[in-house]
Amino acid sequence: MADMEHVTTAAGQGAPHRTVGLAGLFDDVNDLAGAARALRDAGFSRWDCHTPYPVHGLDDAMGLRPSPIPVISLIFGFLGFCTAIALTYGLSVWYYPIHIGGKALFSWQAFVPIFFGLFVLFGAVSAFLSMFVLCRLGRWHSPLHDSGVMAEITRDRFAVVVEAADPAYSEAKVRALLEASGCRDTRPLIEHGEEDDAFI
Repeated sequence: MADMEHVTTAAGQGAPHRTVGLAGLFDDVNDLAGAARALRDAGFSRWDCHTPYPVHGLDDAMGLRPSPIPVISLIFGFLGFCTAIALTYGLSVWYYPIHIGGKALFSWQAFVPIFFGLFVLFGAVSAFLSMFVLCRLGRWHSPLHDSGVMAEITRDRFAVVVEAADPAYSEAKVRALLEASGCRDTRPLIEHGEEDDAFI
């Protein structure tokens, strides 16, 4: 909804401030899982959970699909394998053919280390880069830091963060849903400047 998509001006600075989401902090991990299930069932799509340690079963509570990174890594691994075959075959047969005692120009057994090396290289690099893209990393600042949420969830609390850009978002609706799940501390997330709304 539009109730949180307002823009105000910082006094004396002229910098626009926007409320871009709402964070709910929990003291109990079971309450966090309950809030995750409630948000999932309510149809929210742009939200996330933050915890100081891995929580078993939270992926299911959030309705997350398996990560596509293994598939991406496998695809690029085979691309590296095919690249290695093309390079070694091209060099041995087309560009620099060497005839020795009537032996075949291309002997794949000699190039197994290259096949394996490029398979691993392409797979590892693609996994690393795709993680950055899928996790939307590379942003140096987040409203989660200004609100103090990150300082608490890296210690002993748990948080659910809902973006205002979510089509189903309404501050009152989200706040009521979180409080019904056991949340006693909700904080609006303020964005300074004109950065992209996506921050989770």
